[in-house]
Amino acid sequence: MGEGSQGRKIRVLVAKPGLDGHDRGAKVIARALRDAGMEVIYTGLRQTPEMIVDAALQEDVDVIGLSILSGAHMAITPRIIELMKQNGIDDVPILIGGIIPDVDVPELKKMGVSGVFGPGTNTDAIVKHIHEVVKA
Repeated sequence: MGEGSQGRKIRVLVAKPGLDGHDRGAKVIARALRDAGMEVIYTGLRQTPEMIVDAALQEDVDVIGLSILSGAHMAITPRIIELMKQNGIDDVPILIGGIIPDVDVPELKKMGVSGVFGPGTNTDAIVKHIHEVVKA
């Protein structure tokens, strides 16, 4: 159910970049992804873009999920994408959850973000999206 094309579990890195100190939502998502049969690596609070990309490389993840409530998404996301390109993992889809104003969503998608999920998003929609982007 939570398997990628190689027959192994889909590996998802869930990260909390920046100074945001609230991670209940990230933990709810991590639990839902695990319940869907995925392997989740949760990096914890206050991660730098460098720490997130290093973890993605070390853990050989299929997807990176960022949880951002601080409003720093337009600064943090391009930095993470730049570091991913430098490290040759810019083919790994990025999802963002949290407090993201609708006006920023088109710009984030133009940067390469695969999906943006706000508060109250049904976890099944996130699971379905991950399956679609990993299959692609």
